Amino acid sequence: MQDINRDFDFIGGEVLHFNKPLHWTSFRLVKKLRGTIHQHYGIKKFKVGHAGTLDPLASGVMTICTGKATKLIESLQGEDKEYVATIALGATTPSYDLETEIDETFPTEHITKDLVEDVIKTFIGEINQVPPIFSAVKIDGERAYKLARKGDDVELKAKIIRIDEIELLEFTQTAIKIRVACGKGTYIRSLARDIGVALKSGAHLTQLTRTRVGKVKLENCFEVEQIPDIVSRGILPENK
Repeated sequence: MQDINRDFDFIGGEVLHFNKPLHWTSFRLVKKLRGTIHQHYGIKKFKVGHAGTLDPLASGVMTICTGKATKLIESLQGEDKEYVATIALGATTPSYDLETEIDETFPTEHITKDLVEDVIKTFIGEINQVPPIFSAVKIDGERAYKLARKGDDVELKAKIIRIDEIELLEFTQTAIKIRVACGKGTYIRSLARDIGVALKSGAHLTQLTRTRVGKVKLENCFEVEQIPDIVSRGILPENK
């Protein structure tokens, strides 16, 4: 558990873990922390950044670095992660999640628990995965999601990603819940789409929680509501 009852050196560098709320962007959480520090201490020039984007429609563990600790962001982005995902079966969306409307439906009567368990095993290991077109992947310097929202044709190349574990937590013929332990760069939305294809149906992500980053679990994270208390325990820099 992170200790809120200690001094925080935001300029010297802090690596903090928060439970990002549903519907918040990653930038909003960074802005909230930075703004509270600025308001409390009047510090204008200091760095705050996050180590790994989490979509607005997802919640869970987000790593935020401040001050000199922002130099650690690149290395922290490479840490393994764990997610719990709910996937709707029998329908697809262009974004592979609830950001866009259902565009096609498929039968699910043939899907059994045994079939799902057999299929998800095939995704364990190093696999090729195509990122969602509604993602932050850059194409000629522009984010793919911006091009997709403008209606442009977007084609992304497959990347090799690593999935260490997939566990089926809940099953019905129209929805499944899974736990996924994976490496850097894994899109759970793309995994949902690929599971649907492998089941000879369709699928899209309806709920996602990042439950672990590295060794830090969700239950060890600070909540957004605790930011004022955290900032109030900051070490006041000698020269603002």
